[in-house]
Amino acid sequence: MRGLLIVNPQATSTSPRVTEVIIAALSATANKVTSIDVVSTEHRGHARELGARASADGVDLVITLGGDGTINEVVNGMLGSDPSRIPVASTVPVLATVPGGSANVFARALGFSADPVEATGEILAGISAGYTHTLGLGTVTFNDERRWFLANAGVGLDAEIIAAMEGQRKQGYTATPMRYLRTTLRQYFMATDRREPALSLLRGGDEEINDVFVAIVQNTSPWTYLGSLPVDACPHASFDSDLDVFALRRMGLTAALRAGGRLLANSQAGSTRRSIAVWHDQRAFTVRARRPTPLQVDGENMGVVDQADFSAHPAAIRAIAPMEQP
Repeated sequence: MRGLLIVNPQATSTSPRVTEVIIAALSATANKVTSIDVVSTEHRGHARELGARASADGVDLVITLGGDGTINEVVNGMLGSDPSRIPVASTVPVLATVPGGSANVFARALGFSADPVEATGEILAGISAGYTHTLGLGTVTFNDERRWFLANAGVGLDAEIIAAMEGQRKQGYTATPMRYLRTTLRQYFMATDRREPALSLLRGGDEEINDVFVAIVQNTSPWTYLGSLPVDACPHASFDSDLDVFALRRMGLTAALRAGGRLLANSQAGSTRRSIAVWHDQRAFTVRARRPTPLQVDGENMGVVDQADFSAHPAAIRAIAPMEQP
């Protein structure tokens, strides 16, 4: 077997020393099962290039050390962007990921520890036992581009927050739970349009829900984490089902507080077509915008869109999963 370890040296939650320890552990132990090369990313998009090369070269196992953005790039490289080609899970490398970002939604949704060192041990046990899980993924097509996503995507306020956070990170600020919370409050009260909804949701070619402010799409549960606290718009979302979407149709303070409480409680309370609507297990749907509106994919800013077409793809990739406890 051949393996590739892709390291993001800018990973948020790992220091250089911890990164060195993890790389050494993965290289030493994984080499008992597979020969493994180590490459560090050098620029945005590099992880995608490495993922594409690994798939083309027939690499058996790709391990990432980084956050959800790094994993997203690698998977998009492995699976490709051609809308006419939907790879079969057995034709691309098996994926494993060490959580090194700020939220690590994908790794934690799989059941790995949020601690990167502990998660490394879990991954090594899974590699040694060949313990994998076949996952369904989502795609979103926008501005003539197709992007795969593992955990979530969103159009509207959540994407605005991601874009604002990206701007702060470029200025040297670290993505912490408190910074996300402050940015969310600032975006809600001072920046986003809370009067004129821009979005409509369509499936089967017909408009189903209009006057939507925020559309959150989940491929797994939870949607994200605020530190150790799971935040969930669609608690029933799963890698084993198609996509779920949460539509927020009211942005007044009372409606926002009700929606926030629901997300933190991981419940479906308060779902009504007037304020909150949820679609579960959807194979395909479209989010259409009356004006250019931000899109985020796995926590990465994709710019603004007029339309985003979402599709679910069952059994798209295999990933190392934690060993089941007896």
